[in-house]
Parts: sequence; C-alpha cells; structure tokens
Amino acid sequence: MGMRIGYGFDSHAFKPGVPLVLGGMKIEHPEGLAGHSDGDLLLHAITDALLGAVSAGDIGTFFPPSDMRWKDADSTIFLETALEEIATAGYRIVNMDCVLILQRPKIVPIAGEMRARVADLLHIPDRDVSIKAKTPEGLNHEGTAVAHVTVLLESLPEPGESRAKVAEVEDNAGADDTDDVLVRALIDGEEPYSTRRLGRKPSYDTDDLT
Repeated sequence: MGMRIGYGFDSHAFKPGVPLVLGGMKIEHPEGLAGHSDGDLLLHAITDALLGAVSAGDIGTFFPPSDMRWKDADSTIFLETALEEIATAGYRIVNMDCVLILQRPKIVPIAGEMRARVADLLHIPDRDVSIKAKTPEGLNHEGTAVAHVTVLLESLPEPGESRAKVAEVEDNAGADDTDDVLVRALIDGEEPYSTRRLGRKPSYDTDDLT
C-alpha cells in the first residue's frame, strides 16, 4: 500500500472588525484574520497539505484571490475540494498533525473542540487529528498567526483487493469466527472506493469550482 506525505503552511495578519475563524470555528476575539476568504488559515494549511500530498497544486490554483467568487468564502469549501482531489487520486487520510503559532487567543482551552471540528470536516476519527499551539517566542509575530500542517495519506486498495483479503481470512478462520470475519469485512469495506472508505463524503459537485 502506497503512502504519501503532504505539508501545508499559511499565515495571516490580525485585523480589527472581522470575525476570527480557525479550524472551521468562530472564536470570540477582538480581531479576526485578514484574507480574501474567511481567513481560516488552519483550514487553508490543511487544504494545501492535502493537495500537495497528491501533487494537485495548491489552494491558489483552485481558488485564486483575484476571483471575487471566493471573497469572504467559507474555507470549508476549499477543504472539500482538496478531499475530492485525494479521493480522485485514490488516497485516504491516515492522520494529520497541525501546529498553530500565535500570541493570542489561547488555543489550549479550545484545542479539543477544534480537533473534533477538524476531524468532523475531514470525516475521520478525532484520534487521527492532532492540534498543538505555540507562542511565537523570539519571533516578530505579534500581529500574525501561522499554521503548519503535515498529513499522511495511504492508497486505497485496488478493486477486488478487499474481497480477496476477506476470503483469505475466511479460509483461515473456523466456523466460530464467521461473525468476526463479517465485522472485519464491514470495517474494511466491501466497496474499496466507497466514500466512507475515503474518509469523507461528497457534499456537492465541484466541477464548477475548478
């Protein structure tokens, strides 16, 4: 089974008078993040990590800031498109590690909620998402937020591979193990290219976005 690694980075300056959105969450704070879209730099970095892992370009390739369609856009749209790209390439997410660097607001008190939100957007278990926060000690980042993201993908089995694996387990299992075999078959997925196997479920047709 093939593995691929993706890395994403983004930074935005804080700006008064706009809402702060991080990881798909609106956070109470006097300033938000400046950007053409909603300024969610964590979702932007995740999007770039996913696209980079399958060599599909970057977020600007799909959603150029010069295109007014994406003015103040919800960054979950960008993420969904990146998930479409990795699905099309035949990969799924194994796990993701995210680092936020900012002076304030404090992320630790809401890290668990943010982790759950990101995992929900990616359609993967919470345990497969890590979100850490650091203060920019010694760096001139007082008015800026930075995000670094690393993602690991694995290739999906070829058509028929899952059934062959289940058949092999059945051959090696006793009669009392039949239920266990069926459970494993459901977990592994009888249809290797179903959207549940991709770690996501499509919400709309992205043909008009690219």
